[in-house]
Amino acid sequence: MLTSLPDIAASNGTIAPNIPSGRGRPLRVALAHDYLNQYGGAERVLEALHLLFPEAPIYTSIYDADVMPSYYREWDIRTSFMQRLPGWRKHFRRYFWLYPSAFESFDLSEYDLIISSSSAYAKGVIPRPGAVHVCYCHTPMRFAWRTGDYVAREQISGAQGAVLPFLLTFLRLWDTAANARVDAFVANSRAVAGRIQRYYGREATVIPPPVVLPPANFAPPADFYLAGGRLIPYKRIDLIVEAFTHLGLPLKIFGDGRDRARLERMAGPNIDFLGWVDETTRSDLFARCRAFIFPGEEDFGITPLEAMISGRPVVAYGAGGALDTVVEGVTGRFFYEASPAALAAAVSAVHNETYDPVAIRQYAERFGLDLFLSRIREQVERAVAAKLVY
Repeated sequence: MLTSLPDIAASNGTIAPNIPSGRGRPLRVALAHDYLNQYGGAERVLEALHLLFPEAPIYTSIYDADVMPSYYREWDIRTSFMQRLPGWRKHFRRYFWLYPSAFESFDLSEYDLIISSSSAYAKGVIPRPGAVHVCYCHTPMRFAWRTGDYVAREQISGAQGAVLPFLLTFLRLWDTAANARVDAFVANSRAVAGRIQRYYGREATVIPPPVVLPPANFAPPADFYLAGGRLIPYKRIDLIVEAFTHLGLPLKIFGDGRDRARLERMAGPNIDFLGWVDETTRSDLFARCRAFIFPGEEDFGITPLEAMISGRPVVAYGAGGALDTVVEGVTGRFFYEASPAALAAAVSAVHNETYDPVAIRQYAERFGLDLFLSRIREQVERAVAAKLVY
């Protein structure tokens, strides 16, 4: 089974574009990404951008090759001075005040086009005069602009929680200044486009992230529900554990993280923690579950679409990026109060409803890789046409 974007692109013959500059020659392109030390939806977007521009170097603050896909080692990845800091693998969050300098330190004077993939710092690179900078924004940096939310979600308390808002003041000032270095914003969801408008005063084109589309294979669902991802507090897996412990319905949770031990202590015997699973196992779980449960407010959230590709409905918290992917009564059901009781009520409703797997799959196909690449290319061409490159 093809599970990575590079594999999918190779199988369908995806061709990288040559976008001409004002002089009629191909653009010199660079990519920028916040950090490469964990793998998630943002990194899948980077993979898609790399498919469009495979010769473009990738500028990033830090890169941990041991935890990233092996094919990243074939890319031209250029790290900042932060790669040489002591203990950066463990303490990279504590160095947050250095990231702005890290991205501003890159010499990008040879490039005509820069595409940043950013939820924090990468959009702060400094293009040369006349160059075009398109930012694919996963969200304006959450810890700077939604600090109270971030502190609560990450369970930061004590002296650290009291001091953090003051330390982040300079990051807001820097982020506001860095916003002016972007020629065109792309947002991954309507919710993020709204934040870009609020915090930066800028319009953004909404282009959802790509999802891998394996061949349709609709099997009868097994008798279990599914949840998973990184098991960290803000994902709100605790709501699922409490709801399903009360309902007594079978639940499987894949993934790992610092919240796992607490969640396991909360869970009833009907809940099975699978830990990390490979892509083949993950796809099989999506294909066989009765429904996928998505309880957190995410900027976009790719896992609901992964379930829909297999024709499975989704029970999602009605906020954030889920509003762009879940259609009430067609691809799943929302709950609007972040409580175990509200989630349990939605699951009970879905348990007694019938969904058309073909219709769910057809809706998910709107988020496929080919459409994403086409829309990104169009956006880049518009940005280049609007600004003469010398």
